[in-house]
Amino acid sequence: MSAPPAAARRILVVDDDAALLRLLSLRLQKEGFAVAEAASGEEALGRLAAAIPDLVITDMRMGGMDGLALFEAVNRRHPALPVIILTAHGNIPDAVHATRKGVFSYLTKPFEARALMIEVERALEFAAPAPAGDDEDWRVGIVTRSPAMERVLAEACMVARNDAAVLLSGESGTGKELLARAIHEASGRRDAPFVAVNCGAIPEALLESELFGHVKGAFTGALRDHKGLFQAAGGGTLFLDEIGDMALPLQVKLLRVLQEREVRPVGSAQSMKVNVRVISATHRDLRAEIAANRFREDLYYRLNVVGLSLPSLAGRREDIPLLANHFLALLAARYGKAAGSFAPEAMQRLVSGAWKGNVRELQNVIEKCVALTQTPVIPASMVERAMEGPLDDMASFDEARRAFELEYLTRLLRMTNGNVTQAARLAKRNRSDFYSLLGRHQLDPAAFK
Repeated sequence: MSAPPAAARRILVVDDDAALLRLLSLRLQKEGFAVAEAASGEEALGRLAAAIPDLVITDMRMGGMDGLALFEAVNRRHPALPVIILTAHGNIPDAVHATRKGVFSYLTKPFEARALMIEVERALEFAAPAPAGDDEDWRVGIVTRSPAMERVLAEACMVARNDAAVLLSGESGTGKELLARAIHEASGRRDAPFVAVNCGAIPEALLESELFGHVKGAFTGALRDHKGLFQAAGGGTLFLDEIGDMALPLQVKLLRVLQEREVRPVGSAQSMKVNVRVISATHRDLRAEIAANRFREDLYYRLNVVGLSLPSLAGRREDIPLLANHFLALLAARYGKAAGSFAPEAMQRLVSGAWKGNVRELQNVIEKCVALTQTPVIPASMVERAMEGPLDDMASFDEARRAFELEYLTRLLRMTNGNVTQAARLAKRNRSDFYSLLGRHQLDPAAFK
């Protein structure tokens, strides 16, 4: 049996029997797989949080979390990740039940090495292979170290292999088009076009022609035949951004195209076959739109074969320094500026921001900073100016207390012309405590005389 590239196929093996765990790992490593081991279900979940494999193989009966409970936890986090359960002969009914719940397959112990390899290869055919070329090439435009975002990317890589329709949801500015491009790059369609259209930015009458095309004379101004975006994306991926903004009459026509895999240009009596993978995105709650009769339920299920939800920037704050420095490097080069870093206070303000506009808003703020700065290090004041005011809606308790103390002490020193004894008496504090307060705020009483 030919060994697959170890770097491309990663397997997590879980068993509380150390001898069996080691034996299974050695068998898989001999076949060329990269193997990670876990001695319990709980340890396996910890390993999954750090790195997502292509396959999980787990024993059914273990102390603590058993194999079925582990599968359910894995399936909640990574629904596309295949799991194989190993079980003793007497536990076959449990294994059959597990298969009905979505476990990829089960093997009864003892099992032959060849039987194991057959099941592993079947499971890995179901899972997405590593993208061609460098492992990171397909996601090169996405900057992250957030576990939440990495989980989304792992699932995106898994679904990229097939042509299932994908619906991306998330707030505006979270990077849905970037993720759609990444799925395209990780797919077998990477060498064909990626075509994007914002369904909310084009009037209904024009959007129909833009998507499906039109023939000469179909309407006033149609001076020649026009190929629609479904045809332009032939063999590749069509990204329908803000699909929730599409008018109901056009939703009906889009549903027909997705069902029949053919389009009929406006004004034409002839339909033509199209071969595209459709990825759509929305910031709206489409279930709420369906309940309000603004979105068709049948179209929703046609588009949402696989759903991926992108976290907000506030939900991945660990990425803010990474993104801020990434944008700074790109924009400084574009503007020919020497700006190369943020002052610590400036970065702190960026990290603590509300970021209702998500990554797009962060990029806009960094661009303003670069355009306005004349120094190599961007100060906090520049960040606040770019944000059109202090970044935080509400100062922290410590910050508010420091600001109050500084203002209060300054007023006292001004009232007493820098006389510490009088100022301490007014504040009802002894002189040593008052001097400590002055030292904390680096206030020199002599400056007020």
